[in-house]
Parts: sequence; structure tokens; C-alpha cells
Amino acid sequence: MHPNPIFRSDDHIKSLSFAADRGFGVLSINGASGPLAAHVPFIFNENRSKVAFHLLRSNPVARAGSQPALLAVSGPDGYISPDWYEIDQQVPTWNYVAVHIRGTLNVLEPEALEPHLRSLSNAFEHRLLPKPVWDLDKLSPENRTKMMRMLVPVELEITEVDATWKLGQNKTDSARLKAAKELKHSDIGAEVAALATLMEEID
Repeated sequence: MHPNPIFRSDDHIKSLSFAADRGFGVLSINGASGPLAAHVPFIFNENRSKVAFHLLRSNPVARAGSQPALLAVSGPDGYISPDWYEIDQQVPTWNYVAVHIRGTLNVLEPEALEPHLRSLSNAFEHRLLPKPVWDLDKLSPENRTKMMRMLVPVELEITEVDATWKLGQNKTDSARLKAAKELKHSDIGAEVAALATLMEEID
């Protein structure tokens, strides 16, 4: 997380909502020989106290057992040219949104897998409406059983949420909005148009 408090957010509802909308992050733990990471789609439980996802049974993260873990969720990011501010003596920077969710990682019992997979696919499939919703029942029993033997359900019980919303809050409104306008025409970063919109919408 960025050390400058002007970019930090204590609004956990906002940050967890952002993470829920993204639905994809990097899960990391301390392995026996160094850090381990897995890229995972996820969903929250109803009160957003836990994050549910699944891993391949052979994944070293899944095999490490219960321990502290970090789920890092990255949002839009982009390079900011100092020229865009139209202010002298500025330097290049990179604006971004990131949410870090810390907690205890637990591998769940096998019977938790199917309900999780149904909830996960259902959550994302409903974002594609009016496309008909895909469901696990569209797999043959044989293929479904084969797939589920390869997966384990995993849950992160949340203990801490940190968030950085680095959107030019340290600049004047005029300079920040000028940078946001120019950013919309840039291709250096990820989802730069969405980042520009966030920069414009600071309240």
C-alpha cells in the first residue's frame, strides 16, 4: 500500500465493493521456500467477512494448509505524464487502485466445493444477462465429477483491509482533471479510461 495517507482509504465498504466488482485477484502466502501466489476468481459471503474461491488440488497454495494470507486486488492503473498537469517542476507517476485483503486461509471440506462453484459461476453469469445463465448442470455427471476431483474449496477469513486509491489527490483539482482528460487518450496502463473517470469523480 502507498505510504502517503492522502492516497489511503479507510472506507472498507467502498474498497470491498470495488474488490467484489473486480472478482479476481492474486492470493499469496509464505511458502516453505519463499512466497507463493495464485491468481483466483472469487466471491464474498453476504456480509463480506469471508472470501471464497477454489484452487487446483495440486496448487502449492492449496497444499500449504491453514495460515495467514493476502488477497491483492488490482484495479485500473496508468502512467501520468507531468506535462499533463500544466504545472512546472512536476515528475512522472503512476496512478492506480489496489485493495489488499488479509486474513486466515483455510481449505474447506469437499462438500463445500459444489455450492461454491455454483455461486461463483452464477455471480458472473448474471452479469452477462440477457445471455442464458450457464450452470454446472450443463456438464455431464462424469465430467463434473472429474473436474471436482481436481479442485479444493478455499476460504479467506478477513481480518484486515487496506486500500490505495492513488488518483492525483495531492494535486489541485484543475491539475488532476487535466491529467484525467489526457489519460483518456493514453494506452500506458490497464483500463486507463476507467482510471480517468475515477480521477474525475473524487469527492
